[in-house]
Amino acid sequence: MWTCPICAREFTATNQLHSCRERNLGDFLAGKSAHTVDLFDHLITEFLQLAPVKAYPTKSMIALGLKTNFAYVTQLGKNFIDVVFPFDEIYDDNLCFAKIKTVPGTNQHNHHFRMYLKEDINDEVRGFMRKSLEAES
Repeated sequence: MWTCPICAREFTATNQLHSCRERNLGDFLAGKSAHTVDLFDHLITEFLQLAPVKAYPTKSMIALGLKTNFAYVTQLGKNFIDVVFPFDEIYDDNLCFAKIKTVPGTNQHNHHFRMYLKEDINDEVRGFMRKSLEAES
């Protein structure tokens, strides 16, 4: 494991490319509605009940990770947040994903979840949250 001397994030590869100097979490949350920030905090709290996850700001999104990233907050809207769960298989028998897109040239299928209310994280979503963490390890 290698630890970045700037952001203290651990990586499996030495000198792994990442964007710790470019954005911080406050940059993403600045100017967002209290409702949206509350949704983001709730998402993190729900994940923390499963594992000691960390939020890593990048240029365009917030990655959620342990040793590797397992989910991404791709948009913080006025009254919602968008979360992408990348899986190696398609889980199309669900009520929580608005769309599923395959990344061209890969076996990665991005499952898109839009959260409007805290209650949107239900048992089905928690199951996919656990599955994303299992895929990470």
